[in-house]
Amino acid sequence: MESKNPVFSRSRQQAAGWGGPTPSPDQLQNMYDAPSYAPPARPAHRTMTLDDVVVRGFLTLGVLVLAAAAAWVLNVPPMVAIGAAVIALIIGLVASFTMSTNPALILAYAVFEGIFLGKISAVFEGAISGIVLQAVLGTAFAFGAVLTVYSLRIVRVTPKLVKFGIAAAIAAIGLLLVNLIVGLFNDGGLGLRTDSPIGWAFSIVMILIGCFFLLLDFDAIEQGVKQGAPEKFAWQCVFGLTLSLVWIYLEVLRFVSYFSSSD
Repeated sequence: MESKNPVFSRSRQQAAGWGGPTPSPDQLQNMYDAPSYAPPARPAHRTMTLDDVVVRGFLTLGVLVLAAAAAWVLNVPPMVAIGAAVIALIIGLVASFTMSTNPALILAYAVFEGIFLGKISAVFEGAISGIVLQAVLGTAFAFGAVLTVYSLRIVRVTPKLVKFGIAAAIAAIGLLLVNLIVGLFNDGGLGLRTDSPIGWAFSIVMILIGCFFLLLDFDAIEQGVKQGAPEKFAWQCVFGLTLSLVWIYLEVLRFVSYFSSSD
């Protein structure tokens, strides 16, 4: 009787297979090309974390502060500060419209913007003692307040809020341009940048717009972390934060000057 042992039967089938027809060259080539081992899939990039934003934020703001301090101590000429402001504006526009995550570009913006801030801060401090410290504290307070409001979900970033905020920002910038043009023919222009109730109100609006952009920055960071954005996206988030903080600082500096100029 033929054995029914499965191991014995399988061995006989394998032995029969060894004696089968020789594989064709195409079959051998296919066998050779087939991967012998497929490694487990790995993510194409490391995802962004909150720590990435914090570290890059300290680096970028540190560069900006150092550049500002150097411009202040060295007392750079006004034309140098204006040139730095123009370069910073160009770099900022390029980084904004291209959504750049190039650290060299963003740090270069911090350097040139810092030179401009250092000079203009020195000018204000020379006219009004202690105003720079007040502006720095005001900016820090605005940052903390917006972060608290966002963390507690007191204000939520919705499409409707974004549209309203962007429209307000565009309108404010448009008014600034009109004020500049009118100022060529009439001293003070529309009064938006004068020590008057209109100037005070407009400065408050500009500070609130800066806080709105800060709110968008916090939301972009949170969404980037949740959705697994690439690590390099942290540079774009930090760039947005820097723009918003510079905006708020300059507006707080101007606003405080209205009530300190008589000292």
